[in-house]
Amino acid sequence: MDLTGYWEVLREYPVLHAFWVNITLTFWSGLLSLVLGTVAVAMRISPIASLRLAATFYVNVFRDIPLTIVMVAMYSVVWVSLGIEFSDTFTTNFYILAVIGLGLYHGSFVAEALRSGVNTVPLGQAEAARAIGLTFIQSARIIILPQAFRGAVAPLGNTLIALIKNTTVASATAVATETSGVMAAMIENRPDHVILIFLTFAIGYVIIVVPVGVLITHLSQRLAVKR
Repeated sequence: MDLTGYWEVLREYPVLHAFWVNITLTFWSGLLSLVLGTVAVAMRISPIASLRLAATFYVNVFRDIPLTIVMVAMYSVVWVSLGIEFSDTFTTNFYILAVIGLGLYHGSFVAEALRSGVNTVPLGQAEAARAIGLTFIQSARIIILPQAFRGAVAPLGNTLIALIKNTTVASATAVATETSGVMAAMIENRPDHVILIFLTFAIGYVIIVVPVGVLITHLSQRLAVKR
């Protein structure tokens, strides 16, 4: 393996910038999925049947559709067929489409993770909240969801790790500056360094994911509810 020649390849392609794009995709789509998942789980435990049905439909649909299809739909349906644009520049528009697609997909997994946390909350606490006159929204906001978040740290962390790795699918929405797009360009133009290229991106994701996993394990142990 020609390491000297490979350094020239690394200087030619924006590898660090590509990882930064994936990190920002993780951040914004993670926030969106957290909001969507929280709303969905609140709807699923709601006393209103129509809200439960709508949330169940959302979760089941997006959990069962492959992420690649969701991302392709954001590009080919939302942008090409419907003509919906969020920005005047193609790069920003495709980036926003990728964030929305990732957020919609992973929001369903966040909802399921939080529902597992809700199941750890004793039923008597919800009954006590109703007994003292709290509305459903008040009891969910003050009593149920805070405990559900603590009980769902581990599954939420697993969803975050999956999201970090799934940002590579953003190339399906024409985000060419993320890691999979840059790696594909490097392999196409410099196939003589294909092993080093694969190792570079694999090690990059290990460096990102391992600390996140360690932090999640620490938080799940520290925030665990002792009953």
